Amino acid sequence: MGNFTSSSPGSLSSPVCAQLVQDLVSKNCIVIFSKTSCPYCKMAKNVFNEIGATYKVIELDQHNDGRRLQETLGQMTGARTVPRVFVNGNCIGGGSDTKQLHQQGKLLPLIEQCSSCCAASGSEGSGSGQFESSK
Repeated sequence: MGNFTSSSPGSLSSPVCAQLVQDLVSKNCIVIFSKTSCPYCKMAKNVFNEIGATYKVIELDQHNDGRRLQETLGQMTGARTVPRVFVNGNCIGGGSDTKQLHQQGKLLPLIEQCSSCCAASGSEGSGSGQFESSK
């Protein structure tokens, strides 16, 4: 009888998925929307592991609403492929894009811009270490 419709119990609607993505991206300096078996996702995670940056990973193939989240990411970023990597609130692309930015020396400055705003957030990220900005 209400306005809420859902295809299955506990599944998220597209607006709720979009809000979830926005919340994750705004509360974490680095967010990687990934799939566990994807080599490009592993590439992106390895880049952040190499530089010792803490990041939040959402494994879409293990998330109850992973398919819907991936569709939402496609609408938000213009690309449906994984990984979708966000740094400082902006999508920087996928695994190859992340690696290229790092090789060009452009990734660390992006992380340094956001480390102070996000370092205090108690996120349950799964990165290798804490990124410290040199201030």
